[in-house]
Amino acid sequence: MITTLIVDDENDIRSLIRLVVETANHGLAVVGEAADGEEALRRWRSDSPVIIVLDNRMPGLTGIDVAKQILSEAPEQRIVLFSAHLDSDTMREARRIGIQRCLDKTQIAGLPDELLSLAPPA
Repeated sequence: MITTLIVDDENDIRSLIRLVVETANHGLAVVGEAADGEEALRRWRSDSPVIIVLDNRMPGLTGIDVAKQILSEAPEQRIVLFSAHLDSDTMREARRIGIQRCLDKTQIAGLPDELLSLAPPA
């Protein structure tokens, strides 16, 4: 099972991501959700997900801020920055700090395949 943590400040978006990931039936499972960066860090530590689906624009810590902290502690952590606001500067910074994928929220249908492509070998 490939465990996933969903981080987005909008409840309806978290629910939609969960639905898409779980109904894809590709061995993906959502182990937790977080509505902001601080909660994301707590859930990451407690749930140990294989992959994190992380929004960038949230109150408090941004997704980039959260990813920097996580990747400083666990450089192997797989992270997808999943945002409606992906400009070239954000994507460049994401790559620089070690985020593996940047996806626009309009690409939600392809999210399960992207997650699978990031999963470590069995």
